[in-house]
Amino acid sequence: MIFEHFALNVREPSAQARWYVDHLGFSIARQREDAPFTHFLADETGRIVFEVYSNPKAAIPDYAAAHPLCFHIAVVAADARSERTRLEKAGARLFLEEPQPDGSLLIMLRDPWGVPLQLCQRTKPFPQPR
Repeated sequence: MIFEHFALNVREPSAQARWYVDHLGFSIARQREDAPFTHFLADETGRIVFEVYSNPKAAIPDYAAAHPLCFHIAVVAADARSERTRLEKAGARLFLEEPQPDGSLLIMLRDPWGVPLQLCQRTKPFPQPR
């Protein structure tokens, strides 16, 4: 099996997708302009994709109330502190800055809709796709 995508049911999928494109460098791999306003967002490798949509068939979770350890979107950040500052100016909110014993730095934010977003500045990054 190959990972295809994960999905979030959100209130404002078009606005949220635009924020991830504008501020995280993601691209829209596929989208629908009609309900449920589905947007598939790809990272710069095109390997990891997540979907946002607004589908009334299911409840929209209260992402802001969920602890980020329940789930979060994690991205690589070469300089996590400067990215934190930049993203806070764009509407993200700090939850926790957590230096790791190995020298890595993990910064947990919430995007403007409350979805947990982690910046990962690792001393030993995961291997990149080929």
